[in-house]
Amino acid sequence: MNDKKTLFESASPVKALAVMSVPTVASQLILLIYNIADTWFIGRTNNPAMIGASNLALTVYLIAVSLANVFGVGGGSLMVRLIGEKKDDDARKVASYSIIASGITAAVFSLFTLVFMTPLLKLLGADDMTMVYGRQYLLTTVVLGSIPTILSMSMPQLLRNAGYSKEAGFGVSLGSILNVALDPLFMFMLLPKGNEVLGAGIATMLSNYCSFIYFILMFRKVQNESVLKISFRREKLEKIHLKSLYTVGIPAAISIFLFDLVTIVINKLTIGYGDHVTPLAAMGIVLKLERIPINVGLGVCLGMVPLIAYNYGSKNYKRMNDFSSLARWIIIGFSSVCMISFLLFAKPLIGAFIQDEETVRLGIMFIKGRCLSLPFMMIGYHIVNYMNAVNKGKVSFLLALLRHVVILIPVMLIMNAIWGLTGLVWSQLTADVIHSVAALIIFAKVKNSIIKS
Repeated sequence: MNDKKTLFESASPVKALAVMSVPTVASQLILLIYNIADTWFIGRTNNPAMIGASNLALTVYLIAVSLANVFGVGGGSLMVRLIGEKKDDDARKVASYSIIASGITAAVFSLFTLVFMTPLLKLLGADDMTMVYGRQYLLTTVVLGSIPTILSMSMPQLLRNAGYSKEAGFGVSLGSILNVALDPLFMFMLLPKGNEVLGAGIATMLSNYCSFIYFILMFRKVQNESVLKISFRREKLEKIHLKSLYTVGIPAAISIFLFDLVTIVINKLTIGYGDHVTPLAAMGIVLKLERIPINVGLGVCLGMVPLIAYNYGSKNYKRMNDFSSLARWIIIGFSSVCMISFLLFAKPLIGAFIQDEETVRLGIMFIKGRCLSLPFMMIGYHIVNYMNAVNKGKVSFLLALLRHVVILIPVMLIMNAIWGLTGLVWSQLTADVIHSVAALIIFAKVKNSIIKS
């Protein structure tokens, strides 16, 4: 406990952020490798319908991940703020409540997906070619796998916020590594040809179960030296704590849902070109490659959040702002390197996933247009996570709503209508430049109000 206290209170900002972020970034990159590996293995079939279907179904899977944020982000940031205020007993109750509520939410979402699977896939843009594959993926990863998926996403966030970043990163990495190992086994060896998407879904489900078991064991290991404890008794939180948890957690979940909503709109607009399946497959590959800078940025921000939240709770605002500034420049710098790499190596990157010439051609066009928005996107990501850390969930939600609903979707629709596919490709850059300017103005005002309080 003293080591954790030193990390939050007195270690140099560079060292503390490295200790919290490096394992998180590593786990996010391994998670990304698993996501890319899924697409790469499915791409070995040279079947654009399979790639398109997995891309559509992944949107529903990511909604399950977003539900984990209600309690992972909301509960985790509240827990560490309470630790910073020296209210360990309240922090312990918040952690226990978050775990049990995550499990209940997961069970409800699993049932919902089972009942409404076909309408959901049609809403996302599935046709007769992609519906069968999409149902296979959702049945395994969401219907049968929601509980381990959601809990293996919320539990590491609680671990990380309590100072156990390495343990949290290992658990996330464990699930991803197992997934990559199990993919070829189920896709090409155990199941007959034509069931590659089903095999990918089974591999994802089993790996999430293994990760979930690891986190249960880890919580039991640290329960006597931290505020983390799995308790099945009904924890009664104070109203102010419930409000704080959901005020941050629900907007955090909705923010990811809005990200998925944008993906739905992109898919709907993309399938209006060519043979429907090929553009969808190309966009799916590009969206996976974009996750490289996004996952690194997310990893740094997730490592930053508990450090900011703890010092916000203890009112050490200078240290809090040092962490914020350091994290912001790291993610902007890395995303800029990725942007240049995507511009220079677009063809071999897209070609590594699929050999279909038209899919590669469209993928090159998509990635060259969209990658320019990455540094601006990272500014928005940083500010949203900062707001979650300082208990400004409403501001965080406002920023997410501003980016996705007020700016990005209208800009995509307008530019697509005027300039077609070219307009759709460049709409991301246009929207993120506008959003980053607005976000920086809001960020400056909130930061000044905290310092003056």
